[in-house]
Amino acid sequence: MLMRTKSSGTDAKTGGIALQNLQKTYGGVAAVDDVSLSVSPGEFISLLGPSGSGKTTTLMMIAGFELPDSGRVLLDEKDITRLPPHRRELGVIFQNYALFPHMTVAENVAYPLRMRRVAKAQVEERVRRVLDQVHLGALASRRPHQMSGGQQQRVAIARALVFDPPVLLLDEPLGALDKKLREHLRGEIKTLHREVGKTMVYVTHDQDEALAMSDRVAVMHEGRIRQVSAPQDLYRRPADLFVAGFVGEVNLVPVKLTSGSAYGPAGEKLPAATWPDADRDATLCVRPEHLHLDTSVAAASHGIQGRIVGRTFVGDATIFEFRSNSGLQLTSKVLNISAESLPDTGVSCAASWAATDATILTE
Repeated sequence: MLMRTKSSGTDAKTGGIALQNLQKTYGGVAAVDDVSLSVSPGEFISLLGPSGSGKTTTLMMIAGFELPDSGRVLLDEKDITRLPPHRRELGVIFQNYALFPHMTVAENVAYPLRMRRVAKAQVEERVRRVLDQVHLGALASRRPHQMSGGQQQRVAIARALVFDPPVLLLDEPLGALDKKLREHLRGEIKTLHREVGKTMVYVTHDQDEALAMSDRVAVMHEGRIRQVSAPQDLYRRPADLFVAGFVGEVNLVPVKLTSGSAYGPAGEKLPAATWPDADRDATLCVRPEHLHLDTSVAAASHGIQGRIVGRTFVGDATIFEFRSNSGLQLTSKVLNISAESLPDTGVSCAASWAATDATILTE
């Protein structure tokens, strides 16, 4: 764990952020397009999206490194839109950590305090305390090049924490690390958040990171926020087709809604919680782990009829590729929790799911 003690500096009620109609254009293209978002004090929220979605630009406007063309940034109800970065008192952690190579770990961490002209005795005490909190006290005299990527990240976190900011802004801080270390450190960052109780705004393109770490996730695309939800709601109830396709794997089934029922490509009635809306085309979304393949004789009377056309073992699960008689391609994911034999490629079956596991999207 990164930390075992609670911060005693910042009031737990500080750190609320409000973005109001932020707009930022580069060369006539809107990088951020009318973004509004409220972040509660102490909340961990991730800005998730592909490259070019506007998430980093949004973070940089919160930090003050970019100025919006229009709109406002508020911190604890105070307008900080035009304040320079050093007057916002926000902790910022970049992907490359931006450590000074000629300085020791202790000197890197002390830098924000020295820039604020904190007394030398206080600097030494606060640096010692924060390095102990991130378990780097024994490495205080080392330089960045003598440390691993994970240790450098901890130095960057310590430097951001040392002046006790109300908010930490993290711009893809795990992007340069290998998969195993990323998974380990994302757990440590979540522990850090729980221990110090600071507001954290975290930018990432990695959906696993966002879902695992966040209280809420704001999915961005083409400069706009498409959905803001708790991770489980985002995954189970996506607001539109982009969110459904970007967050996790999903099966998309074209359907026609008629009198409160959903009908598939071959006219089969499909399970879905929907509403009366006559003769409207829509898309039914169901996750692979919720799609069941039934090879029994009784299956011929329900679900989407077809056969298994592919099977892939991926360790903890087996992925089945299903093709319906009408040509629809679907994917089913089955956990390998028993030694029971699984159906082979070529076997006829029916694909089905529970109505509560399906989402109907009309756009």
